Order: sequence, then structure tokens, then C-alpha cells
Amino acid sequence: MRCPHCGNVEDKVIESRTLANGEAIRRRRECINCNYRFTSYERLEDKQFMVVKRDGRREPFDREKLERGVERALEKRPVSQMQIESLVNEIEDTTAILSKGNREISSTILGDLVLERLGSIDKVAYIRFASVYRHFENLDEFIREIQKVGGEP
Repeated sequence: MRCPHCGNVEDKVIESRTLANGEAIRRRRECINCNYRFTSYERLEDKQFMVVKRDGRREPFDREKLERGVERALEKRPVSQMQIESLVNEIEDTTAILSKGNREISSTILGDLVLERLGSIDKVAYIRFASVYRHFENLDEFIREIQKVGGEP
């Protein structure tokens, strides 16, 4: 594994931990050259499944795209990177299970999974994601969604 700090390819594994119900391994590594510590992940590469967009287009599921969307919603919120990774792992695992039969999942189901998970950890992130995902057209739609999440009438 190449060190992100100095580029050296020699490192040692300090700690390994199983994640996502045994579907991934998180490894803490230390560069032999500069002693920089970094994290790597190993996961089983399965046949790619497709996301069916609202307009009918199909595109390969992209974990990084999912992670960027979640991170953007959680930007400057009191949620750790470990919680974000766990949330993305849960969504990816659930998506893979739901798409097993035909190797496809609709973007609507995927977006709803993200909203469900975000709603359970951070209401502000939920609203941020919902405002983009649901394409709020006006302030009333935005207010209705806030009231729904906040439990107000």
C-alpha cells in the first residue's frame, strides 16, 4: 500500500478490524519510511449492480458517489468519519441485498435508504439531502419536510 504522505510502498499493519458484518476489513497502517499512519479498507469485489435512474437510464452503482453525497449532507455536522463509513457500509450492504435478484436497484429506493439512515443520525443532514434528492420547488415544500422530521404539525 502506497503511503499517502511520502509515497513509500513499505508499511506495517498496526491493527485490523472486521466491518460491515464481515464484508470488509479496516486496517490501520504505518509507513516504514516516515511513520505516517493511515487507514485502508479491503472488501470483497462482487459483480457490479446497476442503479436505475428516474429517467430509465442505468449506471453502475458507485460507492464513492454515495459516500460523497452522504459526506456533503453531513458537512460541518457533529458526526465522525467512522460513523459516516459505517452508514455508507450499511446502505451499500442493504442495496446489494435488495438488488440480488436482478442486480438492479432504483435510484428512488437508494435515495430513500440514504434519507432513512441520515434521519436516524442527524436531522439537519436529512434535510440537506432531502432538499437535493426531492428537488424542492419552493419554500412550502421545504417547510413541510422540516415539520415532518421535527414532528411538528
